[in-house]
Amino acid sequence: MGAGAVLLCAWLLSSGCRAVPERLRYAIAEETGSGSVVGPLARDLGLSPAELPARQLRISSEKHYFAVSAENGHLYVSERLDREEMCGDSASCSVSFEAVVQNPLNVFHVDVAIQDINDNSPVFLQENIHFEINELTSPGARFHLGNAVDADVGRNSLQGYELEANAYFAVEVKESQDGSKFAELVLRRALDRESEQSLHLVLTAVDGGEPPRSGTAQLWVNVTDANDNAPVFAQDRYRARLREDAPPGSSVLHVSASDGDDGTNAHITYSFDKVPAKVLRQFGLNAETGMITLKEALDFEDTRGYTLLVEARDGGGLVAHCKVEVEVLDVNDNAPEITTLSVSSPVPEDSPPGTVVALLKVRDRDSGDNGKVRCELEGESPFAIVASSGSSYKVVTASALDRERAAEHNVTVLASDRGSPALCSRAALALAVSDVNDNAPVFEEAAYSAYVAENNAAGAAVLRVRARDADAGANGRVSYWLVGGSAGEAAAAAPYVSVEARSGALYAQRSFDYEQCREFAVEVRAQDGGSPARSSTATVRVFVVDLNDNAPQVLWPAPASSSSSAAGSPVAGPFEVVPRSAEAGYLVAKVVAVDADSGRNAWLSYELVQATEPALFGLGLHSGEVRTARAVSERDAARQRLVVAVKDHGQPALSATATLHVVLAESLQEALPALSDRHAESELTSDLNIILVVALAVVSLLFVFTVIMILFFKCRRPRSPPVFITSDKELYSSLGSKAPYTYCSSTLPLPYSYEVSSASESVQKDFTFLRPGAAALTDRLLLEDPVSRSQSGKEGLSPDSSAQTAYLIRELSRINFRELPFRTDM
Repeated sequence: MGAGAVLLCAWLLSSGCRAVPERLRYAIAEETGSGSVVGPLARDLGLSPAELPARQLRISSEKHYFAVSAENGHLYVSERLDREEMCGDSASCSVSFEAVVQNPLNVFHVDVAIQDINDNSPVFLQENIHFEINELTSPGARFHLGNAVDADVGRNSLQGYELEANAYFAVEVKESQDGSKFAELVLRRALDRESEQSLHLVLTAVDGGEPPRSGTAQLWVNVTDANDNAPVFAQDRYRARLREDAPPGSSVLHVSASDGDDGTNAHITYSFDKVPAKVLRQFGLNAETGMITLKEALDFEDTRGYTLLVEARDGGGLVAHCKVEVEVLDVNDNAPEITTLSVSSPVPEDSPPGTVVALLKVRDRDSGDNGKVRCELEGESPFAIVASSGSSYKVVTASALDRERAAEHNVTVLASDRGSPALCSRAALALAVSDVNDNAPVFEEAAYSAYVAENNAAGAAVLRVRARDADAGANGRVSYWLVGGSAGEAAAAAPYVSVEARSGALYAQRSFDYEQCREFAVEVRAQDGGSPARSSTATVRVFVVDLNDNAPQVLWPAPASSSSSAAGSPVAGPFEVVPRSAEAGYLVAKVVAVDADSGRNAWLSYELVQATEPALFGLGLHSGEVRTARAVSERDAARQRLVVAVKDHGQPALSATATLHVVLAESLQEALPALSDRHAESELTSDLNIILVVALAVVSLLFVFTVIMILFFKCRRPRSPPVFITSDKELYSSLGSKAPYTYCSSTLPLPYSYEVSSASESVQKDFTFLRPGAAALTDRLLLEDPVSRSQSGKEGLSPDSSAQTAYLIRELSRINFRELPFRTDM
């Protein structure tokens, strides 16, 4: 750990830059125990211990050799490090991984160099080495001893060989082109089989570690009879190139050796000499032909080349050696591997373009173009993939997201290499989109119309408005409010409708009256629950449907006044005078009626339901005009009573009646008898009313007593006649048009008054003129009536005479007193 820290500090000082380097490098010796500190990773990344919980520092690697502390951010060893197991015979060994931090998301590349220690001794592939050497072998002859294997590298690797002291042999160390050291046994002195048939020597291989390690092999030398020609290979070194997808059984190479001897000494057999067991499993050699064949499939990613040592031995025991180097050619047989380092999901839909949502690592075990990878996204999506440092890629937003169109995106990452044919792999990312309040509620209709029959019950449903919000959750939860409207002047009194906040249902607040308000409009606002909230409005127009709830109202003829009837006036109601000379079609009167309803409910029709002479009069169905149906004859009664029914066209129909009195007379004087008859009838009706009152008084003594007291005090009360004032000139002028007398154009002296008095013993009523205004009216009428004036002169009658009274009654009967304000005192 100390050496790693020193190297890191030296590297940082030499860089002269305080920024976080693109790639952090540490060094640690192999076989370091678990929990050993490699280096202050968090500090080198510029992170303080206080930031670690929020930044979530972690490492991403295929094999978990290291771990990072969540408390101080130091990089620790998590499992045993064996450089030989991790990197084999490679001169350098390092472990690369990514350090990932969140908030914001970033990745840093870290390399940890594994330093070799002298933990492996040299090992010979064969513990016992046997040689058969002919006694005629000349000094200087060399015999290949092969090499020992030391898994360490550098100074800790194999450095040389030592041979046990003897009189015949010495050992020489040689180095091959690949840097490995091998030993050769050199004959220093001729052998003598007769003096010594065999030799046993110890061969020692020594490395350069501190302290050094060594390994031994037993060397057995058997001295044979003379064979003076050793086999000779056609080449000292053979080379072959083989594709890694070559099938087992394929021929690799043919080696050949020759021998100048004859007989058994010239018979050559081939074999592998001091070859590792792995190579023996991989390759086969025909002992007779020297053909090397492939026994198992090759894997370029496992071993890129093999070195085979082939021995040729003749029948006399002489041998020759050659090297066979097999180069394995890479084939694109590995698809890229995609590793997901980090995914940020869900992604807010208002994320700006360029927001990192995922971090990937792509690796291809092939080499050359076969190991070069290109990444892209399949299909159309609002995301893009960009290359990061090393073999890392970032998936970022490429355009605006819209959760309402797509709440989730299934993004497929396609990684393909540049081999021929190219290999590819895919990784699927499910990226959810979280909602933001970017949509206002939208009504199903911009304007609503509702038709409600009048006289509805308060609380009745009018209609339901509905607005939809494409957002989700609270952002899509819609509430409804009334924001305004118009319903005429009546709307100011009380609201017409209310709306339910959740459902949007509108209810009537009170009963509607078509005659007061025929239509009104309100505005309904739909508002979502987002922050800030969004809203929209819609207009609701309510039309009140008319019902036939108003009966026709007769304007003319007006109903008879109860006061005038009680006063005993001879004019119980309006009447018309029709001359007896009237022909058929003569306009008698026009019944005028109105209906407050509308449409068919206000279409009026008139019907004559009762008449004294039904054949004499006709009634316009729609006009209400009363005309004579035929000429008036002398046989027709002077007094005619017509009852007219006015009906509307509603369902059900409503009606009203009007009573019209018609007097058939050529002049007003002729009409007076008929009026007198009506007066008598009025008196009879009054008598019957008094009898009914008396009968009721007998039933209740208290009521009789109260009535008597009221009548007593009423008789004792002084009477003050009311003032009768009018300025209706047309009324007075109408007198002249119907009477046979000529009146002046001026009106009667105003004011004049009259009083109606009632006798205690009789229900008969007559007029008593008391005021000066009444006297002036009497004088005026008498002056203008020559008959009365002549009678007055002849008979010497005063203005109070009965003739004058009768004349005044005739003239005043022509006046429609219902149109004049007066008061009657009983």
